[in-house]
Amino acid sequence: MYQVKRASRSEFVPIRTLPYHVRLWGEATPGLAPLVMVHGWMDVAASWQFVVDAFSEAFAAGRTIIAPDWRGFGQTGLPGTDNYWFPDYLADLDFLIDHYAPDQPVDLVGHSMGGNVAMLYAGVRPGRIRRLVNLEGFGMPATRAAQAPGRYAKWMDELKALHRGEMALKPYDDADGVARRLMKTNPRLDRDKADWLATHWAQPDVQADGSTKWQILGDPAHKLTNAQLYRVDEVQEIHRRITAPTLAVEASDDSLGQWHQGRYTLAEYHERLKSVPDCRRAVVTDAGHMLHHDQPRQLAQLIEGFLA
Repeated sequence: MYQVKRASRSEFVPIRTLPYHVRLWGEATPGLAPLVMVHGWMDVAASWQFVVDAFSEAFAAGRTIIAPDWRGFGQTGLPGTDNYWFPDYLADLDFLIDHYAPDQPVDLVGHSMGGNVAMLYAGVRPGRIRRLVNLEGFGMPATRAAQAPGRYAKWMDELKALHRGEMALKPYDDADGVARRLMKTNPRLDRDKADWLATHWAQPDVQADGSTKWQILGDPAHKLTNAQLYRVDEVQEIHRRITAPTLAVEASDDSLGQWHQGRYTLAEYHERLKSVPDCRRAVVTDAGHMLHHDQPRQLAQLIEGFLA
């Protein structure tokens, strides 16, 4: 199994109405900005371990690295709802940064969904962010007002399916099954990393018949279609207010091409990035969407160089 080089410690922090689980690495040095790392959809804070291990000693020394499990993921509590809204992620992050860095701006790294949250947060609270790194947080395809009736109907239909138990996440017989699932989703993921991740991405759960199944640490309600349309004009107005130097990192594999089949392209994403006042781009080679798993050393070097 993967051998951790820099061990994390866990804390539970009261964020709004939830006990938020946070992983921390290192100890703070006065004047050195904390590094906050936020994960993507159906991921967990422990997913950053490989990048944290790849940071140089010079970079990691005296720096606190803070990685929360988003609401409804990992060990953070469930909010007691059957739906998740993007504004809640922004508010959770705001409370979290106030808790750990009340008097100084932070460096913020976000992957995928977390990258989208980070970009929005940096535009809404520009004074709280010193440097911003967005890892494949592409946003969503543009929508039209005419899509709204169908979107609301789909959302309500999926809510009913959720309550009928039709959207439950598949359980696994053991941690090995979870690891094999992770490797199937990401063929570049090494077996030792998959075995380690499996024990953080899922946990054993005793069933009514006494058997044990491994359950993914993600609320099935995260699978619901967002009832609200994605408004590119609103997002770009927020991005225009980002004051932090921004690094937009993408993998050499074209995730957008795989997901959206031409409905939303890298070229369109690059055009949107022009609304960010101080933004540069970088590519991680031989990597897919889970680039922090595929090439942690390459990514760590990019982050270090940019934050320095």
